Amino acid sequence: MSVVSPNLRDRVRGLATPVALAMGRVGLTPNALTLIGFAGTCVAAVAAGLQAWAVAGILVLVFGVFDMFDGTLARATGKASRLGAFMDSVFDRWGEGIVYVGIVAGCVAAGFGEGALLSAAALTSAFMVSYARAKSEGLGFTEGTGMAAVGLAPREVRIVILTVGLLWTGLAGDTRPLAASLGLITILATITVIQRVIHVINQNRQQENTTT
Repeated sequence: MSVVSPNLRDRVRGLATPVALAMGRVGLTPNALTLIGFAGTCVAAVAAGLQAWAVAGILVLVFGVFDMFDGTLARATGKASRLGAFMDSVFDRWGEGIVYVGIVAGCVAAGFGEGALLSAAALTSAFMVSYARAKSEGLGFTEGTGMAAVGLAPREVRIVILTVGLLWTGLAGDTRPLAASLGLITILATITVIQRVIHVINQNRQQENTTT
């Protein structure tokens, strides 16, 4: 199970709908929102690379929240499409990876080798969370958004943890909070991957029992 339940996701999407529709009224399309969110995430990565940790944290949070508007606008206006879902997923993963690369660069510039290593570990674990979902759904397991509710650390949880670490480091001038947040992301994301693997194994067993 996930700390972000389907009901909570639905409530948040409900709150986001008026904002997304307002963006649509000024001419922004779902794919345009996807690209704007990606660009903002790249700015966050640059801020991290420059060791502007608090700025990076604010941008990660803002554009992490912003990310929900593209899908919300698409659903609210009946413009949801496979291409849009593909674009959203690809640029989400790309943006997340770039942020961790920015953190690696900032840690290296600060002579904080442990932080660079932890950032690389967090990046690997976070990507495995997404890959486990994509691969399972591609093979016909947990269709739709079901896999998003499996595991302790989906993307929303990782964003919150990373934001806290970046902001705390920036405000305190101490890299230990960032190291702690990266370590926590690595651990929780690894657990999430294991949970999703077990979930697919159980689903496969159920399907085999049904066909026999």
